[in-house]
Amino acid sequence: MCGIVGILGARPVAGELVEALKRLEYRGYDSAGVATLESGRLIRRRAQGKLRNLEILLSEAPLKGLIGIGHTRWATHGRPNETNAHPHANGSVAVVHNGIIENFRELREGLRARGHNFQTETDSEVVAHLVADEMQTGKGPVAAVAAALPQLRGAFALAFLFDGQDDLLIGARRGSPLAVGWGEGEQQGEMYLGSDALALAPFTSEIAYLEEGDWVVLTRGGAEFHDASGAIVQRARVRSQASAFLVDKGEHRHFMAKEIHEQPEVVGRTLAHYLDMSAGKVRLPFDLPFDANALSRITLTACGTAYYAGLVARYWFERFARISVDIDVASEFRYREAPLPERGLAIVVSQSGETADTLASLRYAKDNGQHCLAVVNVPTSTIARESSVVAPTLAGPEIGVASTKAFTCQLAVLACLAIAFGRARGVLDEKEEARLVGDLIALPGLMAKALLEEPAIEQVAHGLAHARSALYLGRGVSFPLALEGALKLKEISYIHAEGYAAGELKHGPIALIDEDMPVIVIAPKDATIEKTVSNMQEVAARGGRIVLVGDAAAREEAAVALAGAIDMAPMAPDFTPIVYAVPAQLIAYHAAVFMGKDVDQPRNLAKSVTVE
Repeated sequence: MCGIVGILGARPVAGELVEALKRLEYRGYDSAGVATLESGRLIRRRAQGKLRNLEILLSEAPLKGLIGIGHTRWATHGRPNETNAHPHANGSVAVVHNGIIENFRELREGLRARGHNFQTETDSEVVAHLVADEMQTGKGPVAAVAAALPQLRGAFALAFLFDGQDDLLIGARRGSPLAVGWGEGEQQGEMYLGSDALALAPFTSEIAYLEEGDWVVLTRGGAEFHDASGAIVQRARVRSQASAFLVDKGEHRHFMAKEIHEQPEVVGRTLAHYLDMSAGKVRLPFDLPFDANALSRITLTACGTAYYAGLVARYWFERFARISVDIDVASEFRYREAPLPERGLAIVVSQSGETADTLASLRYAKDNGQHCLAVVNVPTSTIARESSVVAPTLAGPEIGVASTKAFTCQLAVLACLAIAFGRARGVLDEKEEARLVGDLIALPGLMAKALLEEPAIEQVAHGLAHARSALYLGRGVSFPLALEGALKLKEISYIHAEGYAAGELKHGPIALIDEDMPVIVIAPKDATIEKTVSNMQEVAARGGRIVLVGDAAAREEAAVALAGAIDMAPMAPDFTPIVYAVPAQLIAYHAAVFMGKDVDQPRNLAKSVTVE
């Protein structure tokens, strides 16, 4: 997923463009570049590989322009090299592009017939030439873009910079998200474009999102939004994030694969909605209608994967906020007639916001005098409407029945809530909050690194596909992830799988261990690693086939023969479930695909359970 940044500044912007692009590295990329106006003329700097290469190039050949655009490219059309790197430009316009122009071949042939020469293998270059072609008929930049956009087919976000126009940027979106930011404080009067709020976070928290088909004209005087028809429209300036996503498979074979790979982006978007990254603080995008310091207890309830998100969150609320948490499966809670305390908070978690048992649990909590907070992915859902506070997950549409990105976004929101409650209750000081926020900010990049392990994960999954049963083990916050990993495997591959707290191994499950039993051990380097290693040695002594999901330190401590290993980057221990969810999901996905199962619509399951 490419990244786009544009800045209309009051000082040289090349360095800021690169810094903003660094915040988009988690998307994955193979080249990067910037373009600015130097004495009114378009000048580019582009480099293959990592942003460090672009930084070196800029140090050797600096750019001093006060306006510019930048891009990190993930190759779709054309090899990943400097020639194909963005921005693309001709004598009059430079463009950066996220997405795919479906009709670029026919457009390119028409433009060649009119004398345009192309230098790259990309679909993106055609956009620059198309706009330049319109300008050659006498149109100004704004009119040329307005004429060119309807000729494009596909999904895209675009940013344009024009030769001789030092007070003009134009952005457009169709499918791929794009946001506008307004400078604040010392940056008053500056304007920004970005495909991700994370990229704009160092400059502004005041953002407007382009809606589908919108395009926007930016000057230092502000932003003028146009809809797809070209009519001038108003778009709300907000301090929150809520963008649209294409409901298609893109380049992936299944929706589930697409949604797994979207997680660095959507978790990043969700975190940007809840964090003040520059200040190192949690900034909830809503007011709490209760005093978090006065709460007596939290009651968490959910179903399926959302329930496992709640199980992880229990560790966080009790550790960071020192408040006791009850958690129950919603289908049991609603009939248990649990006594609920005064000054209690009920948190319900649901992807759809329509889950019948979770909705009934919410209504029971309300009837029993609880404050009610909903963590949901659909802010217009019934659960959202009936809750006093809504904490949106911003995962975008999730089509695959097996929850993936909704789960990790739920975890991201619950982590932010736990930290916010910890600060409000005086458990966390400012320094500790900043440390935890820093750990959260690192998560999208770590998730992107985990996705790079997919070939190794696929090999592990092919081995699992021959098993009749599998066992998942974890301790601490990894225990609920073991439950979630087992659920994923059985719901889409139909292999029987169970998740256990590793310390419970000797209390029954060890009887299942033999040379035919794969045991997936989720073992980040945390305070429980020594105990987890002991449990692994018990499995190894009985011939179990151990698959270790952990970092180098965990592998070194394990010191046992492994049937497979999934290498994870070292990371802070508190939020490992958000990153380690990626290999757990990919194991299930590739096992099911190898077995020929319908991973998006597994038998007997529905996406939203709206009946009991």
